[in-house]
Formats: sequence, structure tokens, C-alpha cells
Amino acid sequence: MASISTSKLLLILCYVSLIGCSVSSSSSSSDLSGTSSPKVSLGLYYESLCPYCSSFIVNHLTKLFEDDLISIVDLHLSPWGNTKLRSDNVTAVCQHGAFECLLDTVEACAIDAWPKLSDHFPFIHCVESLVTEHKYDKWETCYEKLHLDSKPVTDCLSSGHGDNLELQYAAETSALQPPHQYVPWVVVDGQPLYEDYENFISYICKAYKGNKKPDACAKHSSSDFIRSAKVNRFPLVCQKGVSKMWDLLERIRTSLLSYIDITGLL
Repeated sequence: MASISTSKLLLILCYVSLIGCSVSSSSSSSDLSGTSSPKVSLGLYYESLCPYCSSFIVNHLTKLFEDDLISIVDLHLSPWGNTKLRSDNVTAVCQHGAFECLLDTVEACAIDAWPKLSDHFPFIHCVESLVTEHKYDKWETCYEKLHLDSKPVTDCLSSGHGDNLELQYAAETSALQPPHQYVPWVVVDGQPLYEDYENFISYICKAYKGNKKPDACAKHSSSDFIRSAKVNRFPLVCQKGVSKMWDLLERIRTSLLSYIDITGLL
């Protein structure tokens, strides 16, 4: 019997695939009639092990695939976040340690290997779901869960192409105006949402200029909703700066897992 997480993953895969077909056919029809409207750009600048980024991807971003909302959105994922470059401008220092650098690169490779949203988003969702469950070292199981060939991503990692992709995301993130302050950094049509990022659907619906909006916009479109959704709380973000404590804990965790593998305790 499939686990709950696997069932959810398959459901998202179906959503993405079906809506991808729907978007393709509807856009062709609207182009012929000359009534198409520009999509709203949605950018997510994130890092793989920030708990607020993984929660946003798993619990909020998936709403794009409900009620045909994705049909009016051009989603762009940028897996770099608060990562810094050393003075050589090549070596990355990730906020949550070396494993985050690996997973950021894995997700960059997935986007490159499978450019279609319907192909790379389910994989990234799977990896980030494991992050929320503190099982991110099992990320390779996502290939089997989604029936994907691991070779394109593996080749991307081993060839160094993934590192080059990450440098491109670094430049892209560095060029943001206004500059990003933390992650997740969500941008709608060039405008950052700051700490109100979980309410991104409202901003998308407000920005869309088409005559017919998806059903999802009915309950998210008014500025009153945007204002009422804002609450005073501790910001659910990962601020800039390397977390030395996280890095230490990650090193201890990695060492313990390596010891367990070697000694065969599990």
C-alpha cells in the first residue's frame, strides 16, 4: 500500500500533467483568437534546506495546480537563496551546510534536465517533502517514486554542469531589485511580497489582466483579502547569514549516518 506522502506526490504529478495539457490547448486556442493575456510571472528564490522554503513548496505552492490557476502563471524556481560565494567566486557556502549545497545543485540539475514544469516540479516537490520529514538524505528515492531516469541529473552533477547552473542562479539572485533579504523570497511581476509570501495567490489574481480569471481567484482577488491575511507573527523566513549551529549539527548528523552505514548498525 502506498504511503500518504507517496499518494500525495502522485496526485500532484497528475495535477501538473493534466493542467499542462490544458494550458497548452487553451493557450493555442486563445492565440488563434487574438485574445490571449500575458501570464503573471511568479518567482521563488529559495534554498533547499530552509524549513520555510520547503514548507512553502510542499504546502502552498502546490495550490497553483488547483482550479487551473497555473494557466495564468509563469513559474520560475531559483535554488540558490542565501548561499554565498567565497572570494574565488566559484566555491559556494550554503546557509545550512554542505548537504544543502548538494540538494540545491540537484534541483538546479532537475530543472535543466527536465525543463517542463510538469517534469521538474514533482521531483522538486518530492525532495522538499523529504526535507519537511527530516529525511532529505533519502532524496534519491524520488527517482523511483516518480519513475524517472536518474542519469540526466547524475551526469549533470558529475560533469560539473550543476555547479555552473548554480553560479547562474547566484548571478540571477544577486541581480534582484530590490535585493532579497531572506528566503523564501517570492516575487510577483517583479514585486517582492516580503513576509506576506504565503498569500501569493491574491497577488497573482490582482496582477492578472485577463478577462476570465480562474475559479481560484474568486476567494483571493480583493485587496481586502490581502490586508486581512497579514498577521503579526514571527517572520517565517531564513535570514541571510551562514548558520554555524546548523552546519555543526549537519556535520554531526552526517558523521553518525556514515558510521551507521559502515558498522551496519541499521
